[in-house]
Amino acid sequence: MKYSFSILFAIPLFITSCTVQKKNTKSYDYEVKVVTLTFLDQSRNRKVPVAFYYPETDKKILNPQVIIFNHGYGLNKGGDYLVYSYLTEKLASKGYFTVSIQHELATDSLLPTEGNLQMVRRPFWQNGSDNILFVLNELKKTKPELDYKHLTLIGHSNGGDMAALFGNQHPNLVYKLITMDNRRMFLPRTSVPKIYSLRSNDYPADEGVLPNETEQKKYSITIQPTLINHGHMDNKGSDEEKKILNDFVLKYLSEQ
Repeated sequence: MKYSFSILFAIPLFITSCTVQKKNTKSYDYEVKVVTLTFLDQSRNRKVPVAFYYPETDKKILNPQVIIFNHGYGLNKGGDYLVYSYLTEKLASKGYFTVSIQHELATDSLLPTEGNLQMVRRPFWQNGSDNILFVLNELKKTKPELDYKHLTLIGHSNGGDMAALFGNQHPNLVYKLITMDNRRMFLPRTSVPKIYSLRSNDYPADEGVLPNETEQKKYSITIQPTLINHGHMDNKGSDEEKKILNDFVLKYLSEQ
């Protein structure tokens, strides 16, 4: 069953649009509810569309852990924050309050493809890091019942680079960082937050992005190769590929 409606928020930090969908996911633990809305970051005069995925159940879930998901580059066409639903819905079905952020807007400059990409793309990753911090602060104000001590960031490709930058800049705010084939921004060399990275079979990371074996052992960092193409880590992947990625992510989330 699906339905939608619009809400006019009295709080000025919200833009007036909200869509709600119910997902009847019989194979999942909980039915999943999806709410899309748009925040307005007044300090940057920037719209930040988000989708909330969370379990709809009469059973009270105490202090649900928060996951913030960050999509791969989509040429500013919009809607990219919704094309990883195989993962975001699965996470919500397991009791996690999952937020997917639309980082790119149609008015943004396109991501540079020439030059030193670690340098010329840094402002774009910074914008993503700022989006994450803004959304996190809004969540804390509007949903104080959530568990922010165990925040997990997940990001694919360019979104993984954004998440990695946020982990480097705000390590005290992140419990776990899971990247899906980020290629440019170096992963934190730290045991807190806990670092995991799922790697594709077709695109290597730039030199220095991934920790070497010594660093992996020192900080208990998990670098997991897969046989999945970089471009198949969103909804385009096969059912088998989606299951593999879901299983890895859920395993990492369950680890203490």
